[in-house]
Amino acid sequence: MPIIRPVSDLRNKTPEIEEICIKEQKPVFITKNGSGHLVVMSQKLYEEQQALLELYDKLAEAEVQSASGAKTIPHREVITRLRARLNG
Repeated sequence: MPIIRPVSDLRNKTPEIEEICIKEQKPVFITKNGSGHLVVMSQKLYEEQQALLELYDKLAEAEVQSASGAKTIPHREVITRLRARLNG
């Protein structure tokens, strides 16, 4: 269930909103005059969501490449290459 607070809580209850964002790792939706206005979240949650969006973009790009008949590399080959890079 989303956590929704009025914009006045940003001014009057900032520590409470911060605690929700940091400890519960949940965004807080801020309303102004009864309508959605802002979303406040921890930097960690924001970075995780950005990384997930970037992954989705890369997966979508890979699907397009695969559908267009682009050259593929077998899974075993990919794992071998990754291990070689990690092990130097």
